Amino acid sequence: MNDNTPTGQDSTPDALREQARATREELGHTVEALAAKADITAQAKQKADIVRQQVQDTAVHAWTVARDRTPEPVREKAARAVTTANRNRGLVIGGIAALTFVLVVRRQRGGR
Repeated sequence: MNDNTPTGQDSTPDALREQARATREELGHTVEALAAKADITAQAKQKADIVRQQVQDTAVHAWTVARDRTPEPVREKAARAVTTANRNRGLVIGGIAALTFVLVVRRQRGGR
């Protein structure tokens, strides 16, 4: 604790009250700092928020770089393929299911 009164000086009641108030305030700050250090959940959440933001920033950067490096004709064809797949979602799902079935049966039979 800090001694806010100069040495050799008589302490008046007002000076003692001020010293007690300052000491209580300093103690309050110390307790808050210790509580923050002990709050593992809050520290983990804060770290997770930082990492989440870094991942999002990296993903946006990667997406931007990929988009910028992909030639326009390829992007147009990919967009058309996505649109067609969305319109024919049932057929796409059926095709994937059939392919999966064939691969599973083939694997069970020893890859013939």
